Amino acid sequence: MLYLFPLLAVFIWAGNSIVNKLSFGMIEPEAIAFYRWFFAMLILTPFVIKPVWKKRHIIQPLLPKFATLALLGMVLNQSLAYFAAATTTATNMALITSLVPMISLFLAVPLLKQKLSPLALIGMIISLFGLIFMLSHGDIVNFSVGVTQGDMLLLISAFMYALYGVLIKRWQLPLATWESVYIQGVIAVVLLLPLLFSGSSMAITTQSAPLVMYAAIAASLVAPWAWINGINRLGADSASVFFNLMPIVAAVLAAIILDETLAIYHYIGGSMVIMGVMLVQIKFKPKVAPTLACPD
Repeated sequence: MLYLFPLLAVFIWAGNSIVNKLSFGMIEPEAIAFYRWFFAMLILTPFVIKPVWKKRHIIQPLLPKFATLALLGMVLNQSLAYFAAATTTATNMALITSLVPMISLFLAVPLLKQKLSPLALIGMIISLFGLIFMLSHGDIVNFSVGVTQGDMLLLISAFMYALYGVLIKRWQLPLATWESVYIQGVIAVVLLLPLLFSGSSMAITTQSAPLVMYAAIAASLVAPWAWINGINRLGADSASVFFNLMPIVAAVLAAIILDETLAIYHYIGGSMVIMGVMLVQIKFKPKVAPTLACPD
Protein backbone atom coordinates (compact mmCIF):
# COMPACT_ATOMS: atom_id res chain seq x y z
CA MET A 1 0.00 0.00 0.00
CA LEU A 2 2.88 2.39 0.73
CA TYR A 3 4.01 2.25 -2.90
CA LEU A 4 0.60 3.35 -4.18
CA PHE A 5 1.30 7.00 -3.34
CA PRO A 6 4.45 7.50 -5.46
CA LEU A 7 3.03 5.25 -8.18
CA LEU A 8 -0.13 7.36 -8.36
CA ALA A 9 1.94 10.54 -8.63
CA VAL A 10 4.13 9.06 -11.37
CA PHE A 11 1.13 7.86 -13.41
CA ILE A 12 -0.56 11.26 -13.13
CA TRP A 13 2.58 13.15 -14.16
CA ALA A 14 3.13 10.73 -17.05
CA GLY A 15 -0.45 11.39 -18.12
CA ASN A 16 0.24 15.10 -17.94
CA SER A 17 2.77 14.70 -20.76
CA ILE A 18 -0.09 13.33 -22.85
CA VAL A 19 -2.30 16.24 -21.80
CA ASN A 20 0.43 18.71 -22.78
CA LYS A 21 0.58 17.18 -26.25
CA LEU A 22 -3.21 16.94 -26.63
CA SER A 23 -3.59 20.60 -25.64
CA PHE A 24 -1.82 21.70 -28.83
CA GLY A 25 -4.49 22.84 -31.23
CA MET A 26 -7.30 22.63 -28.65
CA ILE A 27 -6.34 25.53 -26.41
CA GLU A 28 -3.74 28.25 -26.60
CA PRO A 29 -0.62 27.53 -24.51
CA GLU A 30 -0.96 30.95 -22.88
CA ALA A 31 -4.49 30.04 -21.78
CA ILE A 32 -3.87 26.56 -20.33
CA ALA A 33 -0.75 27.81 -18.52
CA PHE A 34 -2.91 30.41 -16.74
CA TYR A 35 -6.06 28.36 -16.13
CA ARG A 36 -4.10 25.44 -14.72
CA TRP A 37 -2.91 27.44 -11.71
CA PHE A 38 -6.00 29.66 -11.51
CA PHE A 39 -8.33 26.70 -10.93
CA ALA A 40 -5.81 24.83 -8.77
CA MET A 41 -5.48 27.81 -6.42
CA LEU A 42 -9.23 28.37 -6.46
CA ILE A 43 -9.74 24.81 -5.19
CA LEU A 44 -6.93 25.12 -2.64
CA THR A 45 -8.08 28.47 -1.20
CA PRO A 46 -10.70 27.20 1.33
CA PHE A 47 -8.15 24.79 2.84
CA VAL A 48 -5.17 27.09 3.35
CA ILE A 49 -6.35 30.70 3.28
CA LYS A 50 -6.77 30.96 7.07
CA PRO A 51 -3.30 29.72 8.09
CA VAL A 52 -1.71 31.76 5.30
CA TRP A 53 -3.51 34.91 6.48
CA LYS A 54 -2.42 34.29 10.07
CA LYS A 55 1.20 34.02 8.94
CA ARG A 56 1.10 37.10 6.69
CA HIS A 57 3.71 38.89 8.81
CA ILE A 58 6.09 35.98 8.27
CA ILE A 59 5.25 35.75 4.57
CA GLN A 60 5.63 39.43 3.65
CA PRO A 61 9.45 39.67 3.90
CA LEU A 62 9.74 36.37 2.03
CA LEU A 63 7.66 37.49 -0.97
CA PRO A 64 10.69 38.04 -3.27
CA LYS A 65 11.74 34.41 -2.68
CA PHE A 66 8.19 33.14 -3.22
CA ALA A 67 7.97 35.17 -6.43
CA THR A 68 11.24 33.67 -7.68
CA LEU A 69 9.99 30.15 -6.95
CA ALA A 70 6.64 30.87 -8.63
CA LEU A 71 8.39 32.22 -11.71
CA LEU A 72 10.68 29.20 -12.02
CA GLY A 73 8.44 26.31 -11.00
CA MET A 74 4.98 27.38 -12.09
CA VAL A 75 5.32 30.06 -14.76
CA LEU A 76 8.41 29.24 -16.84
CA ASN A 77 8.51 25.49 -16.26
CA GLN A 78 4.89 24.83 -17.18
CA SER A 79 4.48 27.49 -19.85
CA LEU A 80 7.53 26.29 -21.77
CA ALA A 81 6.14 22.73 -21.74
CA TYR A 82 2.86 23.88 -23.30
CA PHE A 83 4.68 25.83 -26.02
CA ALA A 84 6.98 22.84 -26.63
CA ALA A 85 4.00 20.60 -27.41
CA ALA A 86 3.78 22.09 -30.90
CA THR A 87 7.13 20.66 -32.04
CA THR A 88 8.00 17.66 -29.89
CA THR A 89 6.47 14.37 -28.76
CA ALA A 90 4.97 13.33 -25.43
CA THR A 91 7.69 10.67 -25.16
CA ASN A 92 10.41 13.29 -25.47
CA MET A 93 8.61 15.45 -22.92
CA ALA A 94 8.70 12.71 -20.31
CA LEU A 95 12.28 11.64 -21.04
CA ILE A 96 13.63 15.18 -20.82
CA THR A 97 11.62 15.83 -17.65
CA SER A 98 13.19 12.72 -16.09
CA LEU A 99 16.53 14.57 -16.19
CA VAL A 100 15.37 16.96 -13.45
CA PRO A 101 16.92 14.96 -10.54
CA MET A 102 20.26 14.86 -12.37
CA ILE A 103 20.23 18.58 -13.14
CA SER A 104 19.23 19.27 -9.53
CA LEU A 105 22.26 17.37 -8.26
CA PHE A 106 24.51 19.32 -10.61
CA LEU A 107 23.05 22.66 -9.43
CA ALA A 108 23.35 21.58 -5.79
CA VAL A 109 27.15 21.68 -6.09
CA PRO A 110 27.42 25.51 -6.21
CA LEU A 111 24.15 26.34 -4.48
CA LEU A 112 24.07 23.80 -1.64
CA LYS A 113 27.81 23.09 -1.45
CA GLN A 114 27.25 19.41 -2.14
CA LYS A 115 29.89 17.15 -3.62
CA LEU A 116 29.38 14.88 -6.59
CA SER A 117 30.39 11.26 -6.21
CA PRO A 118 32.27 9.53 -9.05
CA LEU A 119 29.15 7.40 -9.62
CA ALA A 120 27.02 10.54 -10.00
CA LEU A 121 29.44 11.94 -12.58
CA ILE A 122 29.31 8.68 -14.53
CA GLY A 123 25.50 8.75 -14.37
CA MET A 124 25.43 12.32 -15.68
CA ILE A 125 27.66 11.44 -18.63
CA ILE A 126 25.54 8.39 -19.50
CA SER A 127 22.27 10.36 -19.27
CA LEU A 128 23.64 13.23 -21.34
CA PHE A 129 24.93 10.89 -24.04
CA GLY A 130 21.61 9.01 -24.05
CA LEU A 131 19.69 12.26 -24.41
CA ILE A 132 21.88 13.41 -27.29
CA PHE A 133 21.52 10.01 -28.97
CA MET A 134 17.74 10.11 -28.65
CA LEU A 135 17.24 13.72 -29.73
CA SER A 136 19.57 13.27 -32.71
CA HIS A 137 17.52 10.25 -33.81
CA GLY A 138 20.62 8.09 -33.45
CA ASP A 139 22.78 10.35 -35.63
CA ILE A 140 25.00 12.19 -33.16
CA VAL A 141 27.15 13.70 -35.92
CA ASN A 142 24.12 15.62 -37.21
CA PHE A 143 22.76 16.37 -33.75
CA SER A 144 21.33 19.79 -34.63
CA VAL A 145 19.19 18.31 -37.42
CA GLY A 146 17.13 16.05 -35.13
CA VAL A 147 16.63 18.48 -32.25
CA THR A 148 13.42 20.49 -32.43
CA GLN A 149 12.53 23.82 -30.89
CA GLY A 150 10.23 21.98 -28.52
CA ASP A 151 13.08 19.78 -27.30
CA MET A 152 15.15 22.85 -26.48
CA LEU A 153 12.23 24.49 -24.67
CA LEU A 154 11.81 21.33 -22.59
CA LEU A 155 15.49 21.32 -21.67
CA ILE A 156 15.14 24.91 -20.45
CA SER A 157 11.96 23.90 -18.60
CA ALA A 158 13.75 21.00 -16.89
CA PHE A 159 16.59 23.33 -15.85
CA MET A 160 14.10 25.83 -14.39
CA TYR A 161 12.33 23.15 -12.36
CA ALA A 162 15.63 21.71 -11.14
CA LEU A 163 16.71 25.18 -10.00
CA TYR A 164 13.32 25.59 -8.33
CA GLY A 165 13.84 22.41 -6.30
CA VAL A 166 17.37 23.36 -5.25
CA LEU A 167 16.31 26.85 -4.16
CA ILE A 168 13.51 25.38 -2.01
CA LYS A 169 16.13 23.31 -0.19
CA ARG A 170 18.50 26.26 0.09
CA TRP A 171 15.97 28.73 1.47
CA GLN A 172 14.06 26.39 3.83
CA LEU A 173 11.01 28.66 3.98
CA PRO A 174 9.25 28.45 7.38
CA LEU A 175 5.83 27.37 6.12
CA ALA A 176 3.93 24.13 5.65
CA THR A 177 4.22 22.62 2.17
CA TRP A 178 0.71 23.44 0.98
CA GLU A 179 0.90 26.97 2.39
CA SER A 180 4.07 27.52 0.40
CA VAL A 181 2.51 26.02 -2.74
CA TYR A 182 -0.54 28.26 -2.34
CA ILE A 183 1.47 31.47 -2.05
CA GLN A 184 3.57 30.51 -5.06
CA GLY A 185 0.45 29.57 -7.01
CA VAL A 186 -1.31 32.87 -6.33
CA ILE A 187 1.79 34.78 -7.41
CA ALA A 188 2.02 32.57 -10.51
CA VAL A 189 -1.57 33.43 -11.47
CA VAL A 190 -0.72 37.13 -11.28
CA LEU A 191 2.48 36.66 -13.30
CA LEU A 192 0.64 34.61 -15.93
CA LEU A 193 -2.06 37.24 -16.53
CA PRO A 194 -0.03 39.21 -19.12
CA LEU A 195 0.72 35.94 -20.92
CA LEU A 196 -2.98 35.08 -20.98
CA PHE A 197 -3.90 38.43 -22.54
CA SER A 198 -1.11 38.12 -25.10
CA GLY A 199 -2.59 34.93 -26.57
CA SER A 200 -4.88 34.83 -29.56
CA SER A 201 -7.71 33.25 -27.55
CA MET A 202 -8.57 32.93 -23.86
CA ALA A 203 -11.47 30.53 -24.42
CA ILE A 204 -11.91 27.13 -22.78
CA THR A 205 -13.86 24.88 -25.13
CA THR A 206 -15.74 21.70 -24.30
CA GLN A 207 -12.80 19.77 -25.80
CA SER A 208 -10.11 21.56 -23.83
CA ALA A 209 -11.98 21.71 -20.48
CA PRO A 210 -11.03 18.13 -19.44
CA LEU A 211 -7.37 18.88 -20.25
CA VAL A 212 -7.43 22.04 -18.13
CA MET A 213 -9.08 20.21 -15.22
CA TYR A 214 -6.60 17.35 -15.43
CA ALA A 215 -3.70 19.80 -15.30
CA ALA A 216 -5.28 21.86 -12.50
CA ILE A 217 -6.58 19.08 -10.26
CA ALA A 218 -4.74 15.85 -11.03
CA ALA A 219 -1.29 17.17 -12.00
CA SER A 220 -1.18 20.24 -9.72
CA LEU A 221 -2.95 18.98 -6.59
CA VAL A 222 -3.49 15.20 -6.46
CA ALA A 223 -0.03 14.20 -7.77
CA PRO A 224 1.91 16.49 -5.37
CA TRP A 225 -0.28 15.27 -2.48
CA ALA A 226 0.44 11.65 -3.39
CA TRP A 227 4.17 12.35 -3.86
CA ILE A 228 4.44 14.12 -0.48
CA ASN A 229 2.68 11.18 1.19
CA GLY A 230 5.04 8.80 -0.56
CA ILE A 231 8.08 10.70 0.69
CA ASN A 232 6.68 10.84 4.23
CA ARG A 233 6.11 7.08 4.29
CA LEU A 234 9.04 5.77 2.25
CA GLY A 235 11.65 8.51 2.53
CA ALA A 236 12.89 10.82 -0.23
CA ASP A 237 15.53 8.41 -1.55
CA SER A 238 13.15 5.47 -1.92
CA ALA A 239 10.37 7.58 -3.42
CA SER A 240 12.69 9.19 -5.97
CA VAL A 241 13.34 5.79 -7.57
CA PHE A 242 9.70 5.70 -8.70
CA PHE A 243 10.25 8.94 -10.64
CA ASN A 244 12.34 6.93 -13.11
CA LEU A 245 9.19 5.07 -14.16
CA MET A 246 7.57 8.23 -15.53
CA PRO A 247 9.11 8.21 -19.04
CA ILE A 248 8.31 4.51 -19.39
CA VAL A 249 4.67 5.02 -18.43
CA ALA A 250 4.45 8.12 -20.63
CA ALA A 251 5.89 6.25 -23.63
CA VAL A 252 3.31 3.48 -23.23
CA LEU A 253 0.46 6.00 -22.88
CA ALA A 254 1.74 7.98 -25.88
CA ALA A 255 1.79 4.83 -28.00
CA ILE A 256 -1.78 3.92 -26.98
CA ILE A 257 -3.42 7.35 -26.96
CA LEU A 258 -1.37 9.39 -29.44
CA ASP A 259 -0.18 6.59 -31.74
CA GLU A 260 3.42 7.68 -31.20
CA THR A 261 5.88 5.07 -32.42
CA LEU A 262 9.13 4.29 -30.66
CA ALA A 263 12.22 3.86 -32.84
CA ILE A 264 15.36 2.00 -31.84
CA TYR A 265 17.04 5.28 -30.85
CA HIS A 266 14.23 5.89 -28.33
CA TYR A 267 14.90 2.54 -26.66
CA ILE A 268 18.68 2.99 -26.59
CA GLY A 269 18.79 6.68 -25.69
CA GLY A 270 15.86 6.46 -23.27
CA SER A 271 17.39 3.49 -21.45
CA MET A 272 20.66 5.37 -21.08
CA VAL A 273 18.87 8.43 -19.72
CA ILE A 274 16.97 6.38 -17.12
CA MET A 275 20.04 4.32 -16.17
CA GLY A 276 22.13 7.46 -15.75
CA VAL A 277 19.52 9.16 -13.58
CA MET A 278 19.28 6.04 -11.40
CA LEU A 279 23.07 6.04 -10.94
CA VAL A 280 22.97 9.70 -9.94
CA GLN A 281 20.39 8.93 -7.25
CA ILE A 282 22.43 6.17 -5.60
CA LYS A 283 23.77 7.31 -2.25
CA PHE A 284 26.25 5.44 -0.14
CA LYS A 285 26.04 5.69 3.61
CA PRO A 286 29.39 6.55 5.19
CA LYS A 287 30.97 3.69 7.05
CA VAL A 288 30.97 4.18 10.79
CA ALA A 289 34.09 2.96 12.53
CA PRO A 290 33.31 0.43 15.25
CA THR A 291 33.65 1.79 18.75
CA LEU A 292 35.82 -0.11 21.17
CA ALA A 293 34.57 -0.77 24.64
CA CYS A 294 36.65 0.86 27.35
CA PRO A 295 38.53 -1.63 29.49
CA ASP A 296 37.43 -1.93 33.10
